[in-house]
Amino acid sequence: MSERLRVDPIGCQGHGVCAELLPERIALDEWGYPLLAAGDLPAGLRREARRAVAACPARALHLTGTPAGPVLRALQRLPRQHTGNTQDQRPQSAS
Repeated sequence: MSERLRVDPIGCQGHGVCAELLPERIALDEWGYPLLAAGDLPAGLRREARRAVAACPARALHLTGTPAGPVLRALQRLPRQHTGNTQDQRPQSAS
C-alpha cells in the first residue's frame, strides 16, 4: 500500500516540527506553514514520516494509505447510501 502525507490546514499552527524531522518531503512557506511534496511517500522515508506525524504538536499532520487497485474497485461498486438530506427526498402528496 502506498502512503501519502496530508496536513490539516485548519488545525496546523505552523510550529514547523514536521519540516525539521522530514525535510526531504516538507518545506515551510514564509509564514512557517508546511508545503508537502506531491506524490507517494518513498518506502525509505516512512519511519521518519511516522515520527513527524507523532511529533506534530497540533496533530495536524497525517499519514494516509491509498487503497490498492482491487480494494478501490470494490469500493466504487458499492451502492451510494441515502444521506438523509431533505433535498434528496421528493415531497409527498397530501392524498
